[in-house]
Amino acid sequence: MGEDKIWHTLSAHYHSLSGNGKEYWSASVNLYLTEELSLPGNIEFNIRYRVLEQEHFLNNNGANYLSEADSGISLIDQSSLQNVGFKNKLRAGQKTIYVTAAIKQSFHAKKVTIHWTTDNWQTIRKTACHFKRQHWPKVLGSHARNPNQYGTQVWTGKIHHAELFKLKYAISCENSEQIVWDNNEGHNYSFQREQLKVLILNLHCYQEENQDEKFSIIAKAIDELNIDIACFQEVAEYWNNGQGDWSSNSAKIINERLSKPYHIHNDWSHLGFDQYREGVAILSRYPLSDHDSLYVSDSHDIYDINSRKVITARVYVPFIGYIQVYSVHLSWLEGGFQEQFQRLSVWAEHKQDATTKATLLCGDFNITACSAGYQQVVDLDVYEDQYLAVNKQGVFNQVFKVHDAQWQDLLADDYRIDYIFMNKNSELKAMSASVIFTDQDYGRVSDHCGYLMTFEAL
Repeated sequence: MGEDKIWHTLSAHYHSLSGNGKEYWSASVNLYLTEELSLPGNIEFNIRYRVLEQEHFLNNNGANYLSEADSGISLIDQSSLQNVGFKNKLRAGQKTIYVTAAIKQSFHAKKVTIHWTTDNWQTIRKTACHFKRQHWPKVLGSHARNPNQYGTQVWTGKIHHAELFKLKYAISCENSEQIVWDNNEGHNYSFQREQLKVLILNLHCYQEENQDEKFSIIAKAIDELNIDIACFQEVAEYWNNGQGDWSSNSAKIINERLSKPYHIHNDWSHLGFDQYREGVAILSRYPLSDHDSLYVSDSHDIYDINSRKVITARVYVPFIGYIQVYSVHLSWLEGGFQEQFQRLSVWAEHKQDATTKATLLCGDFNITACSAGYQQVVDLDVYEDQYLAVNKQGVFNQVFKVHDAQWQDLLADDYRIDYIFMNKNSELKAMSASVIFTDQDYGRVSDHCGYLMTFEAL
């Protein structure tokens, strides 16, 4: 509420985690002086929030909180030092950050320092912060003083580095008697790494009841889970005498139902269920380049169900780099898996170059985890099962690192046939892997479950 005594509602949004399991939430508004509207002047406010369906209300014991016009920053909790204006995410290509420290004037600060590292504190660098009396007029064109009427000083510093996503830092403040720290309650300040979320799902070639509704459910999940790349198999469109019907393409329909359509790459292999062109697709939040397709099967006969085509595209992911993604649907062992995977692996090796940060083979491989086909993947010693790496690390190490001669016994009860196999020299690490489109999670949309995996740069 400004000096006009009219109350307004402003939404706060989750910002980041602080130390000890606490959370930062942030709310902001920009107001401009116009001929019709004056600036609000002194602002009174209170805070309402909800936790586990219970509502809480903070109003300074009925007096409301007050932010006076041109007042600057007020420290909380009797702190002598606080990192303010912290942003936990970086812009693409950002190489400089500015750090603002609020200091209690009565502390009589003589030195404020940013202590930072990009190698997890193996080496430590120090950057001095500076006190500038004209901080507010220069930064915001404000008439606030430095220090302000609340007795708060503002000191600022900046860090320039090519790999800010690796940055961790803390701030120290010294006077003639002591040093105080703001290190985010022992957790330091850092930036949330850009994550890559990849979904794999066999769409079941238009064989589902309530098919149209299920397309909408898949699109809803991609939106709500912030999935970056989706690799689909058994993508179908009407046969139409072999000419296809793009308007009925299942990947296209899902894509059009996203809140903002993705980039799409699609190709087909053979006649499916006697009435569809059946193939694979990639949907990507980020632009696709170097689109390509290849029959990895011996057969290229469009009337042969074992004619299998794989598609690939190159994706540039901010803060990660170029990823080579393949959407894969191979035959069962008796249908030609072994020669198909061999041809796929040679093709993928040919595609990889020095700029490729990761190669992901994604989809329905039609081999269980204890089969001879899976053993072929293990024996090649190039690609590793990312779901296993996250959820059964001990078993993963026995299979892909130690090469335990009895590894198949460890996977005897693993009936997955859908995988993300990642080149072991990739500069990504799988951080999470979950099963979705189950009875408990969005409901079933296919005869396959979906697998959602999250990756971060090393």
